[in-house]
Amino acid sequence: MKQYTGRPASSGIAISAFTEWSSGQLSVEKKQNQNVDQELARYEAAKDEAVTELGELYTKAVQEVGEEKAAVFEVHQMLLMDTAFTCSVQSIIREQSVNAEYAVDQTGQELAAMFEAMDDEYMKARSADMKDIAGRVVRILQGSAECSGTLEEPCIIIADDLSPSETIRLDKSKVLAFVTRQGSLQSHTAILARTMGIPAVVGVPIPKYASHQSGTCIVDGNQGNVYIETAEDARTDGKEWQNLLNQYQEKQAVDQKQKQLLQQLKGKPIYRKDGSQMKLCANIGGVSDIDAALLNDADGVGLFRSEFLYLKSADYPTEEEQFAAYKEAVEKMDGRQVIIRTLDIGADKQIDYFNLEHEDNPALGYRAIRICLTREEIFRTQLRALYRASAFGNLAIMFPMITALWEVKRIKEIAAEVREELIIGYTAATNQEKEDTTLRNTETYRKTLEGVPLGIMVETPAAVMLSEELAKEVDFFSIGTNDLTQYTLAVDRQNRNLEKFYDAHHPAVLQMIRMTVENSHKAGIWTGICGELAADVSLTQTFMEMGVDELSMSPSSILKVKHELLCK
Repeated sequence: MKQYTGRPASSGIAISAFTEWSSGQLSVEKKQNQNVDQELARYEAAKDEAVTELGELYTKAVQEVGEEKAAVFEVHQMLLMDTAFTCSVQSIIREQSVNAEYAVDQTGQELAAMFEAMDDEYMKARSADMKDIAGRVVRILQGSAECSGTLEEPCIIIADDLSPSETIRLDKSKVLAFVTRQGSLQSHTAILARTMGIPAVVGVPIPKYASHQSGTCIVDGNQGNVYIETAEDARTDGKEWQNLLNQYQEKQAVDQKQKQLLQQLKGKPIYRKDGSQMKLCANIGGVSDIDAALLNDADGVGLFRSEFLYLKSADYPTEEEQFAAYKEAVEKMDGRQVIIRTLDIGADKQIDYFNLEHEDNPALGYRAIRICLTREEIFRTQLRALYRASAFGNLAIMFPMITALWEVKRIKEIAAEVREELIIGYTAATNQEKEDTTLRNTETYRKTLEGVPLGIMVETPAAVMLSEELAKEVDFFSIGTNDLTQYTLAVDRQNRNLEKFYDAHHPAVLQMIRMTVENSHKAGIWTGICGELAADVSLTQTFMEMGVDELSMSPSSILKVKHELLCK
């Protein structure tokens, strides 16, 4: 028996046969070619075909994992068409008089190495994207078929890493767990595993196994351990393996029973001793995640990350595009509140067409509400779409990265101006256009827009210290514990070298949460938590005692937190 340890990327236990996944990486030779124009034309044709393939993968991914996860293929399309990638390939072909395959491969390697050298784990994980993009074009140039992702039987996948294209092509019904030698918690393999609800361990120093080798694998996605027993191992440690197998089979049975019990909690509200209700809501990145929220019994959407509309777009999304997404979201939630956060880009979420300057410390830089208040046209477009969508359901608007009272007052001024513009437009609209809003007269429309709750994210120490004054200006607070922890402890949460210093349970962080809740209640407004801490069951009872009114988390965590509140 062999034991290996990596980083737990998706919880759960899997016991099964395993298969060594081969990406079928193509070998690329450097060939001198005097016909430069011909090679440039071959590259352009292959690039166009790759863009078409990525469009097909996007459609498939939307159906299987939702719009947010599928957006990677739209990003791949943009990267392929980006001038930096294309110019690099063209320059190598022209200057070195080489074949297109070699030029594409070299460009992919250089860009992948650049991402790999970055400190930020999210950006480091994008190295796999560059390899995937280049590999796709090389495959087309060589006339090779794409891997089908077919698996003979249900099994555990062991691989160096998996590209986005490979993960989406796999037969998901036959994947029981992932084990990768490379990758990170932000890799596509890890994200897919969490979406699918299957165990995964990444960064495992495991040797390569022959693709035909028989044996059994145990994947412990809770602790990050991987155990493998081959026929050869069985001759020396059969009894030890059987004992371990029995233990994990018992754990697996307990996990399964727990999942069944959680399903029985659906529909049961959570009340405090004073009769007030604590709501459990979902964090989502797009309309496609709403099904998961409803399936897991969410009381509403506590955080709709609207920046994903911008991240997956090649240009600023229009008012109509945003309106359609927000409208669909509130209609799907059928009366349950949907809190939509205005765009929160900058820091670890960069978008080329915003043309943001490089910053040495982007977490403390030009991001979120600071962009909205200095590029008001972008902000007003989003607010118009949000207010228009409010006529179709229970919508609230939330503003991120607040640090000062003047910011909130200016936001309210802009929001009031936007509402007035919409009301004037409504008054001048035709009867048919008014019918389309589901409302019947100007006064009703005005009351609807003015009734949209406005809230702020409390994710900076400044917002906590000003929470008593800020609470008088808004309808609710939502505490973003990820950034609050980062700014309170002066620890970059993206820096792996500082993991042991990033302590979301730090007394200072918990004291700030309590202070925020108390000050909000003094002003008669409610406070929720929408950071990762909301799903931390070791703090669930503490939050209940503090008087937190809402916990918002990934849909898959809702029933576990509900169990903690109702059954313990």
